[in-house]
Amino acid sequence: MNQAKKDPVSAALNRIRGQVDGIAKMYEEKRPCIEIARQLAAVRNSISRVSRDILTGEAGVCSKDTDHKQLDLVLKELLRY
Repeated sequence: MNQAKKDPVSAALNRIRGQVDGIAKMYEEKRPCIEIARQLAAVRNSISRVSRDILTGEAGVCSKDTDHKQLDLVLKELLRY
């Protein structure tokens, strides 16, 4: 089975990579600013979602391990976004 199918975070990161490649191509093609801005906003939202998913998962691991210092750091990062 494909790794991306097993891991939704990896799949999302691969999609983001594709989005960024698409934006670079759009820029090279001198596409209208508004089109590029929309794609940049979509990438920003995707990155925020993946960041939240990763940090939420890490918070769960920390709470199970009772590593309170690490949990504090993860929660601070979550609250920054």
